[in-house]
Amino acid sequence: MFKISKYVIYDILRSKVLIAYTLFLLAVSFALFSLETDGAKSVVSLLSIVLIIVPLISVVFTTTYFYNAYEFIELLVAQPLSRNTILLGEFLGVAVSMTAAFLIGIGIPVLIYSPTATGGVLLLSGVVLTLSFVSIAFFSSVAMRDKAKGIGMSLLLWFYFAVIYDAIVLGILFSFSDYPLDKVVIALASLNPIDMARIMVLMKLDISALMGFTGAVYKQFFGSSFGLLYTMAIMLVWIILPLIVAVRIFKKKNL
Repeated sequence: MFKISKYVIYDILRSKVLIAYTLFLLAVSFALFSLETDGAKSVVSLLSIVLIIVPLISVVFTTTYFYNAYEFIELLVAQPLSRNTILLGEFLGVAVSMTAAFLIGIGIPVLIYSPTATGGVLLLSGVVLTLSFVSIAFFSSVAMRDKAKGIGMSLLLWFYFAVIYDAIVLGILFSFSDYPLDKVVIALASLNPIDMARIMVLMKLDISALMGFTGAVYKQFFGSSFGLLYTMAIMLVWIILPLIVAVRIFKKKNL
Protein backbone atom coordinates (compact mmCIF):
# COMPACT_ATOMS: atom_id res chain seq x y z
CA MET A 1 0.00 0.00 0.00
CA PHE A 2 2.76 2.45 0.94
CA LYS A 3 4.68 1.73 -2.27
CA ILE A 4 1.56 2.61 -4.26
CA SER A 5 0.99 5.79 -2.25
CA LYS A 6 4.66 6.75 -2.67
CA TYR A 7 4.31 6.49 -6.46
CA VAL A 8 1.05 8.47 -6.38
CA ILE A 9 2.62 11.23 -4.29
CA TYR A 10 5.59 11.45 -6.66
CA ASP A 11 3.24 11.60 -9.65
CA ILE A 12 0.96 14.27 -8.13
CA LEU A 13 3.78 16.51 -6.91
CA ARG A 14 4.76 17.03 -10.56
CA SER A 15 1.23 18.17 -11.39
CA LYS A 16 0.97 21.80 -12.52
CA VAL A 17 -2.56 21.91 -11.11
CA LEU A 18 -1.37 21.08 -7.60
CA ILE A 19 1.46 23.62 -7.85
CA ALA A 20 -1.00 26.29 -9.06
CA TYR A 21 -3.39 25.40 -6.19
CA THR A 22 -0.60 25.78 -3.64
CA LEU A 23 0.59 29.10 -5.09
CA PHE A 24 -3.00 30.39 -5.21
CA LEU A 25 -3.53 29.62 -1.52
CA LEU A 26 -0.18 31.24 -0.68
CA ALA A 27 -0.96 34.39 -2.64
CA VAL A 28 -4.46 34.79 -1.19
CA SER A 29 -3.31 34.08 2.38
CA PHE A 30 -0.43 36.56 2.27
CA ALA A 31 -2.69 39.16 0.65
CA LEU A 32 -5.37 38.83 3.33
CA PHE A 33 -2.88 39.02 6.18
CA SER A 34 -1.20 42.04 4.56
CA LEU A 35 -4.50 43.91 4.25
CA GLU A 36 -5.54 43.34 7.87
CA THR A 37 -3.59 44.31 10.97
CA ASP A 38 -5.84 42.11 13.11
CA GLY A 39 -4.91 38.45 12.64
CA ALA A 40 -8.35 37.28 13.81
CA LYS A 41 -10.08 39.19 10.99
CA SER A 42 -7.73 37.65 8.45
CA VAL A 43 -8.53 34.19 9.84
CA VAL A 44 -12.25 34.89 9.35
CA SER A 45 -11.57 35.92 5.75
CA LEU A 46 -9.46 32.80 5.18
CA LEU A 47 -12.27 30.70 6.60
CA SER A 48 -14.36 31.43 3.50
CA ILE A 49 -11.54 30.13 1.31
CA VAL A 50 -11.17 27.02 3.46
CA LEU A 51 -14.90 26.27 3.43
CA ILE A 52 -15.51 26.79 -0.30
CA ILE A 53 -12.33 26.59 -2.39
CA VAL A 54 -10.51 23.83 -0.49
CA PRO A 55 -13.36 21.27 -0.72
CA LEU A 56 -14.01 22.21 -4.37
CA ILE A 57 -10.40 21.76 -5.50
CA SER A 58 -10.01 18.62 -3.39
CA VAL A 59 -13.03 16.91 -4.89
CA VAL A 60 -12.38 17.98 -8.52
CA PHE A 61 -8.64 17.23 -8.49
CA THR A 62 -9.11 13.84 -6.81
CA THR A 63 -11.86 12.74 -9.20
CA THR A 64 -9.89 13.85 -12.26
CA TYR A 65 -6.73 12.15 -11.04
CA PHE A 66 -8.56 8.88 -10.36
CA TYR A 67 -9.92 8.67 -13.90
CA ASN A 68 -6.59 9.71 -15.43
CA ALA A 69 -4.89 6.93 -13.44
CA TYR A 70 -7.51 4.33 -14.38
CA GLU A 71 -5.17 2.35 -16.66
CA PHE A 72 -2.56 2.26 -13.90
CA ILE A 73 -5.19 1.01 -11.46
CA GLU A 74 -6.23 -1.71 -13.92
CA LEU A 75 -2.57 -2.75 -14.17
CA LEU A 76 -2.33 -2.97 -10.38
CA VAL A 77 -5.50 -5.06 -10.21
CA ALA A 78 -3.87 -7.59 -12.56
CA GLN A 79 -1.02 -7.98 -10.05
CA PRO A 80 -1.18 -10.18 -6.94
CA LEU A 81 -2.48 -7.27 -4.85
CA SER A 82 -5.74 -6.99 -2.97
CA ARG A 83 -8.15 -4.33 -4.18
CA ASN A 84 -8.26 -2.92 -0.65
CA THR A 85 -4.52 -2.29 -0.78
CA ILE A 86 -4.73 -0.67 -4.22
CA LEU A 87 -7.54 1.76 -3.40
CA LEU A 88 -6.21 2.64 0.05
CA GLY A 89 -2.77 3.23 -1.44
CA GLU A 90 -4.28 5.56 -4.04
CA PHE A 91 -6.29 7.38 -1.37
CA LEU A 92 -3.30 7.80 0.92
CA GLY A 93 -1.18 9.21 -1.88
CA VAL A 94 -3.79 11.74 -2.99
CA ALA A 95 -4.71 12.67 0.59
CA VAL A 96 -1.10 13.33 1.61
CA SER A 97 -0.45 15.42 -1.51
CA MET A 98 -3.58 17.56 -1.13
CA THR A 99 -3.00 18.03 2.59
CA ALA A 100 0.61 19.08 1.98
CA ALA A 101 -0.54 21.63 -0.62
CA PHE A 102 -3.05 23.08 1.84
CA LEU A 103 -0.58 23.25 4.72
CA ILE A 104 2.03 24.96 2.56
CA GLY A 105 -0.46 27.38 0.97
CA ILE A 106 -2.31 28.44 4.11
CA GLY A 107 -0.24 26.96 6.94
CA ILE A 108 2.92 29.02 6.28
CA PRO A 109 1.13 32.42 6.28
CA VAL A 110 -0.90 31.45 9.35
CA LEU A 111 2.23 30.42 11.26
CA ILE A 112 3.90 33.71 10.33
CA TYR A 113 1.03 36.13 10.96
CA SER A 114 -1.34 34.33 13.33
CA PRO A 115 0.42 31.57 15.32
CA THR A 116 -2.52 31.29 17.73
CA ALA A 117 -4.97 28.63 18.79
CA THR A 118 -7.49 30.08 16.33
CA GLY A 119 -5.01 29.76 13.49
CA GLY A 120 -4.32 26.18 14.54
CA VAL A 121 -8.03 25.33 14.51
CA LEU A 122 -8.32 26.89 11.04
CA LEU A 123 -5.54 24.64 9.77
CA LEU A 124 -7.08 21.60 11.46
CA SER A 125 -10.47 22.31 9.92
CA GLY A 126 -8.85 22.69 6.49
CA VAL A 127 -7.01 19.39 6.83
CA VAL A 128 -10.11 17.44 7.85
CA LEU A 129 -12.14 19.09 5.07
CA THR A 130 -9.46 18.16 2.54
CA LEU A 131 -9.46 14.54 3.71
CA SER A 132 -13.26 14.40 3.82
CA PHE A 133 -13.72 15.61 0.26
CA VAL A 134 -10.88 13.46 -1.07
CA SER A 135 -12.76 10.53 0.47
CA ILE A 136 -16.07 11.71 -1.04
CA ALA A 137 -14.35 12.08 -4.43
CA PHE A 138 -13.08 8.49 -4.26
CA PHE A 139 -16.62 7.33 -3.57
CA SER A 140 -17.94 9.24 -6.61
CA SER A 141 -15.11 8.00 -8.84
CA VAL A 142 -15.53 4.35 -7.90
CA ALA A 143 -19.33 4.50 -8.11
CA MET A 144 -19.32 5.96 -11.65
CA ARG A 145 -17.45 4.31 -14.52
CA ASP A 146 -17.90 7.26 -16.86
CA LYS A 147 -15.51 10.17 -16.20
CA ALA A 148 -18.03 12.90 -16.99
CA LYS A 149 -20.64 11.36 -14.69
CA GLY A 150 -18.07 10.88 -11.93
CA ILE A 151 -16.91 14.50 -12.06
CA GLY A 152 -20.53 15.65 -12.28
CA MET A 153 -21.45 13.62 -9.21
CA SER A 154 -18.48 15.01 -7.27
CA LEU A 155 -19.42 18.59 -8.18
CA LEU A 156 -23.04 17.94 -7.29
CA LEU A 157 -22.06 16.62 -3.85
CA TRP A 158 -19.81 19.65 -3.27
CA PHE A 159 -22.59 22.04 -4.35
CA TYR A 160 -25.04 20.24 -2.06
CA PHE A 161 -22.80 20.53 1.00
CA ALA A 162 -21.57 24.06 0.23
CA VAL A 163 -24.82 25.73 -0.87
CA ILE A 164 -27.99 23.66 -0.97
CA TYR A 165 -27.69 22.09 2.48
CA ASP A 166 -27.62 25.43 4.30
CA ALA A 167 -30.77 26.52 2.46
CA ILE A 168 -32.52 23.29 3.51
CA VAL A 169 -31.47 23.78 7.14
CA LEU A 170 -32.68 27.39 7.17
CA GLY A 171 -36.01 26.25 5.73
CA ILE A 172 -36.39 23.60 8.45
CA LEU A 173 -35.49 26.04 11.23
CA PHE A 174 -37.90 28.66 9.87
CA SER A 175 -40.77 26.19 9.40
CA PHE A 176 -40.45 24.68 12.88
CA SER A 177 -39.32 27.78 14.80
CA ASP A 178 -42.12 27.29 17.36
CA TYR A 179 -40.65 23.96 18.50
CA PRO A 180 -37.54 23.21 20.59
CA LEU A 181 -34.81 22.61 18.02
CA ASP A 182 -31.65 22.45 20.13
CA LYS A 183 -30.86 18.82 19.40
CA VAL A 184 -32.13 19.09 15.84
CA VAL A 185 -29.71 21.95 15.09
CA ILE A 186 -26.77 19.88 16.36
CA ALA A 187 -27.89 16.82 14.38
CA LEU A 188 -28.33 18.84 11.17
CA ALA A 189 -24.87 20.39 11.54
CA SER A 190 -23.38 16.91 11.93
CA LEU A 191 -24.69 15.89 8.51
CA ASN A 192 -22.44 18.39 6.72
CA PRO A 193 -18.62 18.35 7.04
CA ILE A 194 -18.41 21.98 5.89
CA ASP A 195 -20.76 23.08 8.68
CA MET A 196 -18.72 21.15 11.23
CA ALA A 197 -15.50 22.82 10.07
CA ARG A 198 -17.17 26.24 10.19
CA ILE A 199 -18.37 25.63 13.74
CA MET A 200 -14.89 24.53 14.86
CA VAL A 201 -13.39 27.87 13.83
CA LEU A 202 -16.27 30.14 14.87
CA MET A 203 -16.37 28.66 18.36
CA LYS A 204 -12.66 29.41 18.73
CA LEU A 205 -13.26 33.00 17.59
CA ASP A 206 -15.97 33.34 20.25
CA ILE A 207 -18.40 35.23 17.99
CA SER A 208 -21.33 32.87 18.55
CA ALA A 209 -23.38 35.77 19.97
CA LEU A 210 -23.56 37.19 16.44
CA MET A 211 -25.12 33.96 15.16
CA GLY A 212 -28.39 34.24 17.08
CA PHE A 213 -30.21 31.18 18.42
CA THR A 214 -28.05 28.64 16.60
CA GLY A 215 -24.92 30.37 17.88
CA ALA A 216 -26.10 30.01 21.47
CA VAL A 217 -26.84 26.32 20.93
CA TYR A 218 -23.46 25.77 19.25
CA LYS A 219 -21.65 27.60 22.04
CA GLN A 220 -23.36 25.54 24.73
CA PHE A 221 -22.67 22.19 23.08
CA PHE A 222 -19.63 22.54 20.83
CA GLY A 223 -17.89 24.90 23.25
CA SER A 224 -17.57 22.10 25.82
CA SER A 225 -14.89 19.42 25.97
CA PHE A 226 -17.44 16.78 24.98
CA GLY A 227 -18.51 18.96 22.05
CA LEU A 228 -14.92 19.13 20.81
CA LEU A 229 -14.59 15.35 20.99
CA TYR A 230 -17.95 14.97 19.25
CA THR A 231 -16.85 17.33 16.46
CA MET A 232 -13.63 15.42 15.84
CA ALA A 233 -15.48 12.09 15.90
CA ILE A 234 -18.00 13.31 13.32
CA MET A 235 -15.23 14.64 11.07
CA LEU A 236 -13.47 11.27 11.27
CA VAL A 237 -16.72 9.61 10.22
CA TRP A 238 -16.88 11.90 7.18
CA ILE A 239 -13.36 10.82 6.25
CA ILE A 240 -13.75 7.10 6.89
CA LEU A 241 -17.35 6.34 5.86
CA PRO A 242 -17.20 7.40 2.17
CA LEU A 243 -13.86 5.58 1.86
CA ILE A 244 -15.28 2.36 3.32
CA VAL A 245 -18.20 2.50 0.88
CA ALA A 246 -15.76 3.18 -1.99
CA VAL A 247 -13.62 0.18 -1.00
CA ARG A 248 -16.65 -2.12 -0.89
CA ILE A 249 -17.82 -0.96 -4.33
CA PHE A 250 -14.29 -1.26 -5.75
CA LYS A 251 -13.94 -4.85 -4.49
CA LYS A 252 -17.05 -5.92 -6.40
CA LYS A 253 -16.60 -3.69 -9.43
CA ASN A 254 -15.86 -5.20 -12.83
CA LEU A 255 -13.01 -3.14 -14.26
